[in-house]
Amino acid sequence: MTVAARRTFLKGIGAAGVLGALAGCGVPAAYVDASDRAAKDLSGRDKKLTFANWPLYIDTDDEDKTRRPTLDAFEKRTGIDVRYTEEINDNDEFFGKISPSLMNHQETGRDLVVISDWMCARFVRLGWVQEMDRSRQPNVAEHLDPILRTPHFDEGRRFSVPWQSGITGIAYNKRRLGREIRHVSDLWADDLKGRVTLLSGLDEAFALLMQGDGVDIRKWTGDDFHRMCDGLEKRVRGHHVRRFTGNDYIKDLASGDVLACQAYSGDVIQLQADDPDIAFVVPEEGAELWAESLMIPNLARHKRNAERLIDHYYDPEVAASLAAWVNYVCPVPAARDVLASAKDKDLAALAEDPLVFPDDAMRERLAIARDITSDERTEFARRWNSIVGL
Repeated sequence: MTVAARRTFLKGIGAAGVLGALAGCGVPAAYVDASDRAAKDLSGRDKKLTFANWPLYIDTDDEDKTRRPTLDAFEKRTGIDVRYTEEINDNDEFFGKISPSLMNHQETGRDLVVISDWMCARFVRLGWVQEMDRSRQPNVAEHLDPILRTPHFDEGRRFSVPWQSGITGIAYNKRRLGREIRHVSDLWADDLKGRVTLLSGLDEAFALLMQGDGVDIRKWTGDDFHRMCDGLEKRVRGHHVRRFTGNDYIKDLASGDVLACQAYSGDVIQLQADDPDIAFVVPEEGAELWAESLMIPNLARHKRNAERLIDHYYDPEVAASLAAWVNYVCPVPAARDVLASAKDKDLAALAEDPLVFPDDAMRERLAIARDITSDERTEFARRWNSIVGL
């Protein structure tokens, strides 16, 4: 499974544009005040919850794919029945599915959802998710990776908790290229003309390209964005960029049709299993660290049960089991020691993989990008889509 199967590109002006259009037509404002977000919590007498996630984003039993060991362990320990659905295939599509309920102060039928942080930012701005009670989540309080604790959209992670994390960097074929890539600017070398792909999604692509211009993505400006686009337009007109892609960059890189591309760390781990010449680089200028996070929607009926499940996955033993299966950046650094002590050589080796547990040198070059605000999105998406050809 690929990260890009979960991280989707923005279509048109996206759901934010839809909300803006509705507001302009006299539809009541979509924002929900904090006092209107909670429903009566039935967790005490109703031992269940509904958990919506992306496909193939949880551990399964090798012998029985319907079994999910870490989830089964939670159910056995707590007596809480978890209705687990793999219904999220696209951030904007899922937004469109549940936004009518949320903007109209109605239940979504889901107690826990996992969406990409750039979409989480939209939910937080709209007041569509509930603040979590950290007193019920000691594992989260103790084990959440410090680098993921203070995203721009949710200071202190009051409304969201990372499910898994990842890095947007550069992948290339060392053998076919015959040299190292260390900087974003290396993508623009003459020998890579027509052999480079970039991600098509605005939210997925912009941060790394800005970092190549020396921008601190934690506090980028509109001028930084347009300067990045000016340079990219020239490279597109000059046919240096072969094309913009979703997850199909994987087959382009594997086949040799491209020699270097913007890529997600989780994908490259899988590519390296088939071709050890594939390398993943966090450029010297830095790379974006992103997450897909757990959130509790407004009016969820089993909030306390959802908080308990989140905390379950921050137990280092459980986090290690999940990391061993999904192979993304683990948001629980303490899980590394669990894997390192494993008798299985492959599991022990995973503890040393910097794409699952970034080392200190790599962590210094990682940053969480400031999200695109609702005021910026329409303008920026229009310009980006004109470059990408959407």
